[in-house]
Amino acid sequence: MTTNIDALLAQASQLANGLTDFGDPSFREGLEVFLDSASTEGQLTDIGTAAAEGMALGNLVNRLNVVEWHRTHPEVASSAVTSPIFLIGLPRTGTTALSHLLSTDPRNRSLLGWEINESVPPPRTETYRTDPRFVAAMEAPDMLSMINPEFKAIHHDPPDMPLECATVLGQHFSSLHLSTTFNLPSYMEWVRANDHTNAYEWHKSVLQLLQSECPGQWQLKSPVHLIDPFALAAVYPDARFVLTHRDPVNVIASACNLVRVLAGTFTGADWNPYIRETWPEIIGTLLDNQNAFRDSQIAAGRADAFVDIAYSDLVSDPLRTVAAMYEQLGEPFTPQAESAMRAHSAEHKKDRFGSHSYSLEEWGLNREELTERVQPYLTRYADYLE
Repeated sequence: MTTNIDALLAQASQLANGLTDFGDPSFREGLEVFLDSASTEGQLTDIGTAAAEGMALGNLVNRLNVVEWHRTHPEVASSAVTSPIFLIGLPRTGTTALSHLLSTDPRNRSLLGWEINESVPPPRTETYRTDPRFVAAMEAPDMLSMINPEFKAIHHDPPDMPLECATVLGQHFSSLHLSTTFNLPSYMEWVRANDHTNAYEWHKSVLQLLQSECPGQWQLKSPVHLIDPFALAAVYPDARFVLTHRDPVNVIASACNLVRVLAGTFTGADWNPYIRETWPEIIGTLLDNQNAFRDSQIAAGRADAFVDIAYSDLVSDPLRTVAAMYEQLGEPFTPQAESAMRAHSAEHKKDRFGSHSYSLEEWGLNREELTERVQPYLTRYADYLE
């Protein structure tokens, strides 16, 4: 696998019709750590190597095109991203299902994979669902499901449903999802220690471009926001936050299995000991960050910027749960939104692609030890936990 950044940048430039301005150069540090970790630690198969290099190259090409669009359309950078709604619950707590549900509200603006990966030219409201890039995404084969059908039962993002903000942050090579897709110990540690403010500035520049011809109330999601929620709030000071709650001990077992299955697509090595050692602490760190961040926002007079949702409520009665969420956010729950969400819920049933089985025992994890690690969260949100 290549670790020659300049050669990769040159290849991206060639694919982007000779563009050479990648924007804020701070992305290079994350790219360097990612490539080096993938090359020396990832134990990737040929498919894994191609996937990692292809992901890096695609991110760089989109950077070039976004930066060029901002250069030729300077007014885009002055547009406000107003009061975005971020779903920042832990992984495996229903954030994907909730984001998919919210995306059916005609007033909402979501991030779809095709526009994240090919952001230029920005989509237009009137042709959003007929844009050739959207059509191509809908017609393209689901390669991940074809290579690894087990993963579809755990997590599935169809091309007409939202993708995580993690993918946008990954274009600055500062995203936890890159070390979820591939087991990359050094990159994981770099992500945990990094200041993500520059990555969120990039994130905002992408949203500004995408909303320029297709506006709406942004609803965005990714558990990776809990790596550095302070940087998120620095870039989006009027953001609002939805926290989905589920017993984090069960989340740990589910997350370990997700990482095993997803990263197993790209490696033949046994990473189970690493996952067992690393991911319980990652989940604990995300919860610590969530608590500290909320406390800081409360101290700043923004207690009402948060909405809490129990995972069990979201599963048992999603429409009533969303209606209550809208009321707390001060957003209108229109008849059009309710009708669209009802139709979506009827079609997209839980476990429709198969059930996800996991346990603490299969991972050799001790419930009492994990409970002690996440006790501050359990105490704070006892009313929302199963």
